Amino acid sequence: MTDVPILLSAAQTAARLPYPALLQEIVRLLGDASVQVPQRLVQPLAGGGSLFVMPASDSRVAMTKLITFTPANAGTARATIQGDVVVFDIASGERRLVLDGPTVTARRTAAVSLLAAQRLAPNTRGPLLIVGAGVQGKAHLEAFAEVLQVREVVIASRSGSSAQALVQHAQALGLQARAVGDANAALADCPLAVTCTPAHGVVLDRLPRRDAFISAVGAFTPQMVELGPDLCCHFAQQGAVFVDTADASHEAGDLLQAGLDVGRFATLADVLVQGTQRPAGPVLFKSCGWAGWDLAAARTALAP
Repeated sequence: MTDVPILLSAAQTAARLPYPALLQEIVRLLGDASVQVPQRLVQPLAGGGSLFVMPASDSRVAMTKLITFTPANAGTARATIQGDVVVFDIASGERRLVLDGPTVTARRTAAVSLLAAQRLAPNTRGPLLIVGAGVQGKAHLEAFAEVLQVREVVIASRSGSSAQALVQHAQALGLQARAVGDANAALADCPLAVTCTPAHGVVLDRLPRRDAFISAVGAFTPQMVELGPDLCCHFAQQGAVFVDTADASHEAGDLLQAGLDVGRFATLADVLVQGTQRPAGPVLFKSCGWAGWDLAAARTALAP
């Protein structure tokens, strides 16, 4: 063992997960036959929260993400996602790292959206519309600015103060940024969009540009929704729909509530393995989360 700390803070966790390296590790993981990801356990809690237990392993590393999701914390000083990612060495059984769970969740989710945009978005220049100005909105802003070199962002949020805070963060990064009150109207000017809301209701339902790419990350249960059913059906009929993993078939609330057969849509792994060409029409990428993405983050954090 070395003197490297095992228990990492949010800032230390983020430093171990630079987006270029995390992207590369996600691609490698999707081609790694040793990866095993059992179905995650979601334990409902009193008051409307949930406890998530998400294990995964490969031939060298085993990890479990243990987090709580507390929707009632939205808009308060408390985070909606709290917890840790515990990483073990398989050969020795030693605990190698304890990563900050919300930081891992934010960065690996943004990296997955970023990978989908790199491979599938008809137009990656931006502007980028971000609906939801919380932790996920900030992570997606930083990821798309760093890797895709997006220089202009438009922020929409139910909270004007949160939207303005994210605008100021974007400007501090050297980006052009503004807040808007109508996310649907902004779609006409934004070929890139991500929805990062608590998914309590529809936030986008206007039909998109022909060169649009939307990554919808907020809804990860059948009851949650961010996108209107007509919008989802438009993508399925006039463009293309992709999902992060096959688990979306029973988790993607937006698509399920639109009456779509989610099992027929290609996954991100399918895109990489089959070398899927960039679609000509609008693209919807539905991300529900997967412990495999957390394992990719753990592998990245362990790299020398």
